[in-house]
Amino acid sequence: MTDAHAPAALAGAVHLGSGKIRELYAVDDRLLLVASDRISAFDYVLETPIPDKGRILTQLSLWWFERLADLVPNHLVSADVADYPGALAGQTVELRGRSMLCERLDMFPIECVARGYLTGSGLAEYRVSSTVCGLPLPDGLVDGSRLDEPLFTPAAKAAVGEHDENISFDAVVARTGAAAAGELRRLTLAVYAAARDIALGRGIILADTKFEFGRRSGGAIVLADEVLTPDSSRFWPVDQWQPGRPQQSFDKQFVRDWLTSPDSGWDPKSDQPPPPLPAEIVERTRDRYVEAYQRLTGRTFQ
Repeated sequence: MTDAHAPAALAGAVHLGSGKIRELYAVDDRLLLVASDRISAFDYVLETPIPDKGRILTQLSLWWFERLADLVPNHLVSADVADYPGALAGQTVELRGRSMLCERLDMFPIECVARGYLTGSGLAEYRVSSTVCGLPLPDGLVDGSRLDEPLFTPAAKAAVGEHDENISFDAVVARTGAAAAGELRRLTLAVYAAARDIALGRGIILADTKFEFGRRSGGAIVLADEVLTPDSSRFWPVDQWQPGRPQQSFDKQFVRDWLTSPDSGWDPKSDQPPPPLPAEIVERTRDRYVEAYQRLTGRTFQ
């Protein structure tokens, strides 16, 4: 599973579906999440993979799960392939470092987004209405402005290839019930605040992030999917933060910049898929993911 597209077939498991980056399998009464090296941009899964990306995302999620365990339970059963069911024994090389055996949960149909800084779709809405998800903000904010208080700005999950739709808190209540909506908001902001402070101590601004939560059969709300990676979060280097312009970031910025440059020859408004990425862009993007992992964890990525 080191190429762009993780295979749907995995001996000893039932393939349940494919996301932009991950493959989801049923293994007995558990779920197996496998992160590929695929990368997406402009709602396309690109033809060219980023080597080791799936391993970096998985290892970073595991690091965060450890640090947040006292704040919120998570769905992880094990990421050690030696603990996996025997039916998967013949595929340990493919699964090692990029997979997680997880609980089955009743997932909430909500992307739980926390924003501490104004950018992205929040900035686009603010420029039109001075609000984000209907929440009023003061005048005079610019791209990259730090917000006085982090905001819970949820989104409705969209199908692969479509945009998530920002929704109001009332819309979350309508989808989940008032008690669950309140707890999702509380957990989202609490986890964001804890992660923001950890990242800041390592010279990184956590501008915004999105979480997914599910519910156990007993009713407990659990943190699920990946968490606090460059694919689900905006990480900015503190020493380069300058409100009023797009920020340098630890993610697929090099990919987006190249695709929108004359060098790519591609028009994002066309119905044509993006072209393959050149080797230099692949290498620089991989380096950025590795740097994010190493700066956050203090570990060397092997």
